[in-house]
Amino acid sequence: MTPPSSLRSLRWFGLVLLWPLLLQAAEPLPSWNDGPSKKAIVSFVEAVTTQGSKDYVAPAERIAVFDNDGTLWSEQPMYFQVLFALDEVKRLAPEHPEWKEQQPFKAVLEGDMKTVAAGGMEGLMKIVGATHTGISTEAFTANAEAWLAKTKHPKSAKPFTEMVFQPMLELLDYLRANGFKPYIVSGGEVVFMRAFAEEVYGIPPEQVIGTTFVTQYQYNDGKPQILRMPKLAHNDDGPGKPETIDSVIGRRPILAFGNSDGDLQMLQWTAGGSGKRFMGLVHHTDAKREWAYDRQSSIGKLDKALDEAKAKNWTVVDMASEWNRVYPYDTAATGQ
Repeated sequence: MTPPSSLRSLRWFGLVLLWPLLLQAAEPLPSWNDGPSKKAIVSFVEAVTTQGSKDYVAPAERIAVFDNDGTLWSEQPMYFQVLFALDEVKRLAPEHPEWKEQQPFKAVLEGDMKTVAAGGMEGLMKIVGATHTGISTEAFTANAEAWLAKTKHPKSAKPFTEMVFQPMLELLDYLRANGFKPYIVSGGEVVFMRAFAEEVYGIPPEQVIGTTFVTQYQYNDGKPQILRMPKLAHNDDGPGKPETIDSVIGRRPILAFGNSDGDLQMLQWTAGGSGKRFMGLVHHTDAKREWAYDRQSSIGKLDKALDEAKAKNWTVVDMASEWNRVYPYDTAATGQ
């Protein structure tokens, strides 16, 4: 039975009203403004996924690698894993009364961050070693999950897992929808990242690569475990990133995203392959919605990588002008 003309008109009118919403839903990367970075990303993905294109890349070779700190989530005022380690010192202090007189633990317990900072990398490694090793992988994962579940970011008062970048979540989804396999390749400790990466980014543990400690298999009273030893096995920063990409993934990425000089070698390794490549940097330029920093920052320093990106025409994402939304909890588009 043919519907009355009035009903057909009503349906047509409803379709007209819904059409802009349907177009918006189909539009990739909605939190990205229509700027050069979004255009470069979409153009690259279309080129390498269109069969018959001279730039076509088979799905198995569509490897994408992402730094984590400062690229997928914020990293100010301090790397989140460092904040976790500092809180762990306080939590574990009753079991270590000697820390009241030992540096850098004494400074952590007294809230003396100036002395903690003065201890440099050596002091930091003592803190990380004391809070990240000497326990099983399962126990450390439980500690990290408990901290992430209850602790809030000092500026936003949001859970750290909500300090992720909405535009980058959309990029991960967009790449997966187009046959890419995304990996995290970060200087962060691998088990700490695996505690949240699948839930937050949709990236499973086997696709998370990071700094690692030496581990040891133990079998006691019929219970097997992997014990984390107080010795660094691999520092997954700088040249360490392409080294683990080569050894763990076994394929050279065709897309890489970072935000600091620690990501430069990963970007260079990606760029050095044959065929079409995409190299991107998240440039923190938004002091209002996030933070603005680059060359002089002690955290996420972006200097040499920024110069090379400009010289080689890599994509540099201007956060302030190219993202209309920064975090998932942002309710309104405030960008240009």
